[in-house]
Amino acid sequence: MGSQQSTVDFVLDQMSAAGAVSAKKMFGEYGVYLDEKMVALVCDDVLFVKPTEGGRSHIGTPVEAPPYPGAKPCFQIDGDLCEDREWLSQLVRITAQELPLPKKKKKAL
Repeated sequence: MGSQQSTVDFVLDQMSAAGAVSAKKMFGEYGVYLDEKMVALVCDDVLFVKPTEGGRSHIGTPVEAPPYPGAKPCFQIDGDLCEDREWLSQLVRITAQELPLPKKKKKAL
């Protein structure tokens, strides 16, 4: 079951204070980006934030689950936490600060 566009739009709106957030459709689900870094996924209408030490400290005791079968566990963000715009935007900023920049793809010759 893929995620609904309305869920992705809601998540992006809630974290908009973090900066330039966007989403890209990937295999029926969505990758969520802050600037160039993928910071989260929306899978089956649930937000999963990439795990970082700063994110763990910000959340306190995170619920960890894989966003799809075979994936590494991420922080599952549910209910009231998604409703708190400031808290969610801060989590996304903290996460982005700790993640590396994506590697540049080599051009084919």
